[in-house]
Amino acid sequence: MELKFTVGGRMSKPVEDVFEAVVNPDHLSRFFTTGGAKGRIASGSEVTWDFHDFPGAFPVLVQEVIANEKIVLQWEADGNIDTWTTVTMAFRSLEDGRTHVQISEYGWPDTDDGLKSCLGNCEGWTGMLCAMKAWLEHGINLRDGFYR
Repeated sequence: MELKFTVGGRMSKPVEDVFEAVVNPDHLSRFFTTGGAKGRIASGSEVTWDFHDFPGAFPVLVQEVIANEKIVLQWEADGNIDTWTTVTMAFRSLEDGRTHVQISEYGWPDTDDGLKSCLGNCEGWTGMLCAMKAWLEHGINLRDGFYR
């Protein structure tokens, strides 16, 4: 069985604002990468993300960026797994001015550790979408103090 997932949600902001919240490290650090993000997400770049709940900055390889439409990243799977997963973020402007964000990830081995890592990342990306909505729409950082 291929281990993969897709999560999504709607943000009450234009697609340009939502996309910028992800690619801009200063914005991303306010609601997701609580330990800080370094480097703007751009095709072919390597950025660094750090989280208070998973201390220790780690590399994120940016494979593809299409402004206001798509970001494709690769990063090392969590746990005792020697593999990298692929994350695709799709941004779609809706007729009512909101933005739909869809995040998919795949690439884990079909093992108990792979399943655990896959489910953990599904939880993490769902949390990221919730935190992004709260920050973009209300200026609230949901992750502040949530994990520690």
